[in-house]
Amino acid sequence: MLVELALTARSREEIERAIPPHLRPGLFYFWPVWAREQQDPPPGDWTTWLLMGGRGSGKTRAGAEWVRQLATGPEPVTPIALVGETMTEAIAVMVKGVSGILSVHPDATRPVLKGTTLTWPNGVEATVLSASDPDRFRGPQFAAAWCDEVAKWPQAESAWDMLQFGLRLGDRPRQLATTTPKPTRLLRRLLGDGQTIVTKMKTEENKAHLAEGFLDAVVGRYRGSVLGRQELDGEMIEDLPDALWNRDMFRRHRGGELGRVVVAVDPPVTGGPRADACGIVVAARVGAGAAILADWTISGARPLNWARRAVRAFKEFEADCIVAEVNQGGDLVKAVLAQVDTEVPVRGVRATRGKWLRAEPVAALYGRGLVAHAEGLSALEDEMCAFGADGMAEGHSPDRVDALVWAVTELMLGEGVKPRVRGW
Repeated sequence: MLVELALTARSREEIERAIPPHLRPGLFYFWPVWAREQQDPPPGDWTTWLLMGGRGSGKTRAGAEWVRQLATGPEPVTPIALVGETMTEAIAVMVKGVSGILSVHPDATRPVLKGTTLTWPNGVEATVLSASDPDRFRGPQFAAAWCDEVAKWPQAESAWDMLQFGLRLGDRPRQLATTTPKPTRLLRRLLGDGQTIVTKMKTEENKAHLAEGFLDAVVGRYRGSVLGRQELDGEMIEDLPDALWNRDMFRRHRGGELGRVVVAVDPPVTGGPRADACGIVVAARVGAGAAILADWTISGARPLNWARRAVRAFKEFEADCIVAEVNQGGDLVKAVLAQVDTEVPVRGVRATRGKWLRAEPVAALYGRGLVAHAEGLSALEDEMCAFGADGMAEGHSPDRVDALVWAVTELMLGEGVKPRVRGW
């Protein structure tokens, strides 16, 4: 009966009015009534369906419904991988969320979650995995996978590659990747893959299921801006038009002999969960240039915690000194580091110019090809490309950028000290 009503009604409102009250609870589970064209799996012989959409555009519901279709269809697909940025996010959003897998199933076909395994009444199984631990992908095999927010994955390419090795069961292994786009290497790779089908969705297209206050306060505020085009319209924004850095400027550090090594620290004004992140970046002189070796930035840490992390980086990379901005804390910054290790040399630096002016000469070194990056610095690179003339990165303090600027300035634009030479 629901099918007949859906086919004859001209609008969702008509469907709701036409269905008898005792049948209306089942309407939520009749996906053809609610699905927009972009939320339906695309036709054709594809391996990857890349669904890029703005915040609240319906990506999660589309992913959950696709998994439901695989698990409960006439030819059930099993086993299925469910991959989120972390295990916590995967379970909270993909499985238990308002638009997650458990929510889109009626009682008769709803799977049961035990630990990290979902089991359907018909025997189909799905395993929840964390993209933050790519080694966990070694061993398991799958016939399909739903990967959520792939642009946020911390080790995106490693996790994706490990998943591909396990996606080898059944006649037609497939995967859905849902995400709000960011110009990461993995997303560029997927967009350039001939086996990828791309679907784009805007936040406003899902306005029937969004709070009116959200549309007024958020969509209205950011509509037409660069951030809005990315977060609301689901566009891939490669570079800000006035950014100091763009992604073509990032060269890869391939190893070699290192000269002076420094750990640069941009400490937050206060500590605790709501504090700005503490930028911690490790860099070294390499020949006539410099290499960024690591980004150990930590969020929501109290002073002793970020100090321990900075000292650990100092020792692990055999650094010559810690360079720390002391504008906010003065001698307190040095004192906190001394509480961890009194033997670590600390060089205090004080900002006398704005963030943008301090960053300009460092960006010029990148433009000349004199600074290279080790692998795995995507969070730092994202923040560099988002760093704007207002001294912010996507509305937040650019703590990673600040630390990087201090590191490169110390190595290449400051007086420095005589380096020790070591192998790397």
